[in-house]
Amino acid sequence: MQLNFREATLKDIKEMHAVRNAVTENKLRNPLLVTENDYIHFLSGRGNGWLCEAGENIVGFVIVDMERNNVWAMFVRPDFEKKGIGKKLHNMMLDWFFNQTEKTLWLGTAHNTRAEKFYKLNGWKEVGLRDNGEIKFEMSFANWKALSKK
Repeated sequence: MQLNFREATLKDIKEMHAVRNAVTENKLRNPLLVTENDYIHFLSGRGNGWLCEAGENIVGFVIVDMERNNVWAMFVRPDFEKKGIGKKLHNMMLDWFFNQTEKTLWLGTAHNTRAEKFYKLNGWKEVGLRDNGEIKFEMSFANWKALSKK
């Protein structure tokens, strides 16, 4: 099946949220905590997002928050994992982010998850724990530029 990567738009929100709720790790304890307005806020100036389509369906997405220099969301449908979708979305997001700023980008994820392994393998530096117990990772401008040249 052909995969298509593109910038996310407001019309994609419903399907991106379906991807978010389909994951088996880092599930929302309360799906009502993330609303359509959250997506609108991030895609309408506070940040940017990209997605992957397989046919007519969105199968993965990433959204970055420029106000907090944070990866707000990065998810791939379980049946599309291990196909390089997350890596491609990750790289698109980092290329865009570091073309906007040289500030350090951060994210949080749960312990002992595929996401934790993914971020470590892709050059993120573990810098401690967040208040909610998640691992905090950072990616600096210099580190991304060095990694992206390899």
